[in-house]
Amino acid sequence: MQTNRLLHFLSFIIALTIFVNATAAFAQQTEPFVVVLDAGHGGHDPGRPTKNGYTEKEIALKVVLQVGENLAKNKNIKVIYTRKTDVFVTLRGRAKIANDADADLFVSIHCNAHHTQASGTETYVLGVGNTARNFNVAKAENEVIFLEDNYEKHYEGFDPNAPESMIGLTLMQEEYVDQSIMLADLVEKSFQNKLKRKSRGVKQISLWVLHNTYMPSVLIETGFITNTSEGKYLNSSKGQQEISKSISDAVLDYKATLDQNIGAFVFTPQEEFPSVTNKEHEQIYENVVFRVQIAASSRKLALKAYNFKGLPDLSREKEGNLYKYFHGYTSDYTKAKQLQVNAKKKGYTSCFLVAFKEGKKITLDEALKTSAN
Repeated sequence: MQTNRLLHFLSFIIALTIFVNATAAFAQQTEPFVVVLDAGHGGHDPGRPTKNGYTEKEIALKVVLQVGENLAKNKNIKVIYTRKTDVFVTLRGRAKIANDADADLFVSIHCNAHHTQASGTETYVLGVGNTARNFNVAKAENEVIFLEDNYEKHYEGFDPNAPESMIGLTLMQEEYVDQSIMLADLVEKSFQNKLKRKSRGVKQISLWVLHNTYMPSVLIETGFITNTSEGKYLNSSKGQQEISKSISDAVLDYKATLDQNIGAFVFTPQEEFPSVTNKEHEQIYENVVFRVQIAASSRKLALKAYNFKGLPDLSREKEGNLYKYFHGYTSDYTKAKQLQVNAKKKGYTSCFLVAFKEGKKITLDEALKTSAN
């Protein structure tokens, strides 16, 4: 009788422990996804000049407010604005708002301009531009620094006119470039596929405000206000509604991709995974370890199967402010490829193999050049 009571008590404790852990994981997963929306320019900084009477700061603000209204309909998204009225906000102030919010995304919205009838959308992520056109765009956007009081003090000698100043901007944000590119690509595809607009593509550029935001960040040039027809479209209610919906749809697609990669709160019993046990098929690389990278996130998740769609054998590493999550740990390349197949079957379709030698990350190509046993 006492044995039965003890068994019931132990079962209760185990069930309670599972429930508490699952509840904690669920709470962690339901933290709001914070998006900081930045309307370019403002106040005594009108933005790019135009002969058509259109004002960049006004168009950017109207689009930003509509993007925010669209995103706020999703209960899991928290929207923060760098400005909601016609005021001047410094570049460092914009970056500080995003960093203080510990945002998941920073989206800056602008209009383009050119002395020709150039047209089309562009979305920029941080990087060192390799063309004169990219440098000139970066120079124009960064020169807003000169409108700020005591800019020499606040920007530590940064000169928007000097190419060497641009190079240093990439260093602190490199860990977010891949995610920024993913969002930028979704934005451009949304413009191109849904609105049939001309896309000039995703480009890397050295922009101070992107450099100083410590999360995935993009700057969207919604079109050329100097182009006769495109400027009219950008200044119209119809154009602003369509542009804002395209941007908010891209953000939602980006979030959905991250959610898929991280895994929702769904506990699935660990199933039996096929493993490579045939010695003839082994490809052992001495001092090399292969792992499957399944996700990357600014959030620290518990290494529990229910957080990763039931996948076992999980590990995590922190690089800067980004956590990278891995499945598996083996020196057998054949087994590693099978682990990747298993992860893809679970829904991690973009997972990939990474290799480490003596604790340091190396390329797969380097790893496979090592003699296999």
